[in-house]
Amino acid sequence: MAIQQKLQTRLSQKLILTPSLQQAIKLLPMPTVELVDYINQEVVENPVLEEISDDSTPPEPAEQAEKADTDRSDTRDAEPAADQQDAWEDADYEFFGDYLDDGYRSRTPTEFRELPPIENTLSTGTSLSDHLLRQLGEQTDDDRLREIGSAIVGNLNEDGYLVASIDEIASMGPWPSTEVERVLARVQTLDPIGVAARDLRECLLLQMEQHGLRGTACETIVREHLPLLQHRRMPELARKLDMSIPALKEHVEALRQLDPKPGSRLNPVESRYVIPDVSVIKVENDYVAVLNDERVPQLRISPVYRRMMSKASQSSEETRAYVKKKIESAKWLIKSVDQRQRTIHKVATSIIHFQRGFLDHGIEHLRPLVLRHVANDIGMHESTVSRVVTNKYMHTPQGVFEMKYFFHSGINSAYGENVSSVKVKERIRKIIAQEDARKPLSDSRIVRLLQDDGLVLARRTIAKYREELKIPTSSRRREHY
Repeated sequence: MAIQQKLQTRLSQKLILTPSLQQAIKLLPMPTVELVDYINQEVVENPVLEEISDDSTPPEPAEQAEKADTDRSDTRDAEPAADQQDAWEDADYEFFGDYLDDGYRSRTPTEFRELPPIENTLSTGTSLSDHLLRQLGEQTDDDRLREIGSAIVGNLNEDGYLVASIDEIASMGPWPSTEVERVLARVQTLDPIGVAARDLRECLLLQMEQHGLRGTACETIVREHLPLLQHRRMPELARKLDMSIPALKEHVEALRQLDPKPGSRLNPVESRYVIPDVSVIKVENDYVAVLNDERVPQLRISPVYRRMMSKASQSSEETRAYVKKKIESAKWLIKSVDQRQRTIHKVATSIIHFQRGFLDHGIEHLRPLVLRHVANDIGMHESTVSRVVTNKYMHTPQGVFEMKYFFHSGINSAYGENVSSVKVKERIRKIIAQEDARKPLSDSRIVRLLQDDGLVLARRTIAKYREELKIPTSSRRREHY
């Protein structure tokens, strides 16, 4: 069979992500802080973009009318041939009319937000490493000892435990292991006591020596029976020590005064401040979503570069082509940012519609909600809603929550209603909080209690929810005295 070359016409459909669509998808999941950084970077790279400052003064009416006439004439002159892709299509020009205006464009008035008092601002405290090195420097002038001590301190984790072995620290410099051991013992005497320990047992023993508990039953418990204490197996521990439960209670209470994480006091968890993207405000008997977009720069296209597109300008064809490309990029950025804000507002309004009970009464009235419900409500795809709720926060009358928080699966109750899994977890937490510590409730018992409330769940589901709440098993919650 001979091989022939033929030309054939075939019609097919393909999904192509244009650069503008890629940009819109990229902006959608960005939190406000990242969006502001991205816009500022685009303003630096694109000379056509200008930020509208709040202190702009509105022009006189006559001047504004004159500028409007000039803009219309410049726009007519700048129209290229019909066979070229026009950068100033009527639809785009209509959309960007507000952004192309040379004059002042006022922002929508927003609610005044009171800033926190200055005394609530936290200052940076002394870190654990700085605290230990300062003490070591005050105790000795030996540079070699300080150098080894600095290597030891540099290998402490946030809880104050030494995470490197003696041999590993010795290999960091020309130091013998015996000398590193000697310096480690010196560091372990520093404040806070128990720091630079290699495990929990050593950490507790260092503190017991400071508190005069050496040679007591407390030392025996820590040295020989620490796993029994950790798992609260008090009867077995009492038999091992040949003492009664009340006598054991006194020693356990003394051990509870020790700090298993001595370094955490000087390495506190850094506070994270969240700036909500949406604020939910109650207006009369309804809730309204208000975007917190005062930090988002307001952009427009520079009139100077627009006039360079005019036929009357003396710009070369190369310059006009460059300006046209930058104007197209600026237009799509402005449109993408505007579309992002509109989409976030639609999703937030839909969440308010579905979670009205939560806004009024709290977590007990949180409804089951999935992305599909909101997507159908606003007429968008689920993937779009998923991008919107990523890394976004809402300030509600019940507190600040991530937008993902309002999306949870539902559990059918015996009364025919759909109950949110968050509500079930809250119910489990309250049941365990009210239990008798000497007779903690098993997962099977919690299942029966929830059945009394009309919630039918499997025991493994209760166990999963309990683990998500970071609640230990009943055997580890039991108090034996």
